[in-house]
Amino acid sequence: MSLVNQFAAYTTWRAGLSSHIGEFQHWLAENELSDAQADLRLTQLLERLREDRLNVAFVAEFSRGKSELINAIFFAEYGTRMLPSSAGRTTMCPTELLYDPGKPPCIELLPIETRASSSGIAEYKRFPDEWKIIDLDVEAPEAMQDTLHQVSETIRVTPEEATRLGFSVGADDLDFYRVGEDGRVEIPRWRHAIINFPHPLLKQGLSILDTPGLNAIGAEPELTLSLLPNAHAVLFILGADTGVTQSDMIIWRDHICAGGTARRGRLVALNKIDGQWDELKTLEEIDAEIQRQVDTSASLLNLPPSQVFPVSAQKGLVAKITGDAALLERSRLEWLETALSNELIPAKRDIVCDNTESEFGDVSLRVRGLLEARLLGLREQLTELTELRGKNKGVVEYMMGKVRAEKDEFEAGLQRYYAVRSVFSTLTNKLFGHLGLDTLRQLTHETREVMLDATFSKSLAVAMKRFFGRAREALTRSSHEIGEIRAMMEAVYKRFAVEHGLKLGAPTAFSLLRYEKELDRLEAWCDGHLNTMVSLLTTDKKNITQKFFEEVALQVRRAFEYANRDAETWLRAIMAPMETQVREHQIQLKRRLESIKRIHQATDTLEDRIGELDGVENGLLQQIEALEVIASRIRELLRPAAGAERQAA
Repeated sequence: MSLVNQFAAYTTWRAGLSSHIGEFQHWLAENELSDAQADLRLTQLLERLREDRLNVAFVAEFSRGKSELINAIFFAEYGTRMLPSSAGRTTMCPTELLYDPGKPPCIELLPIETRASSSGIAEYKRFPDEWKIIDLDVEAPEAMQDTLHQVSETIRVTPEEATRLGFSVGADDLDFYRVGEDGRVEIPRWRHAIINFPHPLLKQGLSILDTPGLNAIGAEPELTLSLLPNAHAVLFILGADTGVTQSDMIIWRDHICAGGTARRGRLVALNKIDGQWDELKTLEEIDAEIQRQVDTSASLLNLPPSQVFPVSAQKGLVAKITGDAALLERSRLEWLETALSNELIPAKRDIVCDNTESEFGDVSLRVRGLLEARLLGLREQLTELTELRGKNKGVVEYMMGKVRAEKDEFEAGLQRYYAVRSVFSTLTNKLFGHLGLDTLRQLTHETREVMLDATFSKSLAVAMKRFFGRAREALTRSSHEIGEIRAMMEAVYKRFAVEHGLKLGAPTAFSLLRYEKELDRLEAWCDGHLNTMVSLLTTDKKNITQKFFEEVALQVRRAFEYANRDAETWLRAIMAPMETQVREHQIQLKRRLESIKRIHQATDTLEDRIGELDGVENGLLQQIEALEVIASRIRELLRPAAGAERQAA
């Protein structure tokens, strides 16, 4: 299945999942089974599904045909090259292609001068006034093509200005940024570009990141710290005419496969194989030569040859535009598209399934528990009333006293519930005392002061190590508090289940392991780029300090922000089942008492009341059955890919 078709199938699957969850939310409201917490969680889940994006990053050194490959895969139907693609450097700044229906088609360009500030690209995305915005005329491909060329604009600045903006200036012809005859250096005009374009795939949630070469990647660490690690697929492009160069190897080792192992969704395209098409060679000889290049590249990158895809982007684009099926097959573009879809779609689908299963599963279990608690309470009422058949008034009074005593006992036991809430609140405060952003702000402030006051390079290294050590300690202490909260709630769940028959199950688990691993990743990056002997000895202290806080500390703060958000969600989720069950048990005891009172006062006949409760029981059984039908539909969609493909078909 092609990338376009498989992406369409994925979009259909995601839309079906959203539809069923929306129906579930509506059904809960109609049947008065929802509460504020469940409704919030389902609303947030639907919002995430609506905003779901599949992020594909195209990474290469310059002149590898990267932009041409994007044109061939995604924009051939426009009959021309949409992205600038020519000999030499064309992609001068990181470029995101996506579609936001809340904005008109346009290009947003962030001036290169913003590099001099202490804010990253993500921070600037919150301030639209800082960007130059140019409208795109999507009805006129040639005009749109001219507009898109602005992404590759450059300016000439003094060597001092280029250095201040983070570009490594040299004098040798091999240096990427070098001083020209006019004494100036050519650098990109823009720091970052966002192209908002209503392409069918982009409308469905695809997001493409087009990155410049090694020098630009190194000058914009947000790419390697955030954008590339968060991509669901990274396509690394080599040139068949150059093979794996030293700069290619640095990009692959340091920015794509940091840590030495290629993760899922990392593919290699060996582009420009049409350079091997020689009329004086047989097709077998040409194929053998291409295969030798594939094997050599795979060996150097420590990959199986099956992950390296020889391709001709230029011939593939021409073939698609002209409808030349033979040329398209020879370009091998469709092989790469199939591999990309097979890596991208399943990886993203797994993430969506995991997130949905966690949220939906918890809410549906709570609702099932609530219905079963109501059914249990109702059947207790029916049993009590059935036992009153043929009994005298004294027996009714005895039964009424028994239920009243049970109600009083439960309400006395509620003191323990309120005590639990008090301890829960104390432990929660302790958790956020360690995990909260105030603690991290204080740590960041202290580290900044130490680094600015440092006299020796060793002091900078110690301060960076201490920052990560303290941040990791905060997560460790937070994990201890999480363990205490869960152990306490587990004991309380069991006690209330034994003493009052509440159906609570086991408390939801929660772990900060993913954030601990994120700290490990960020520290490894810091140790490889900032906290090195060469960097500490050759880079200005103020520059290292600025880079550490602009790039590394900012990402640590984001990790803590996400950890705080997830912890808050978990805390609400772990307390909500008990709150719901306690409230429901109180209501059921009150109804049982009122029911017997009405029989005692002869305001209702016994048989009428039993008949009424039989009807309520049937209604509850129908609700449980309806819940199971809805839940089974959603679980079917969350099964491995085969189930999703059947649903899409």
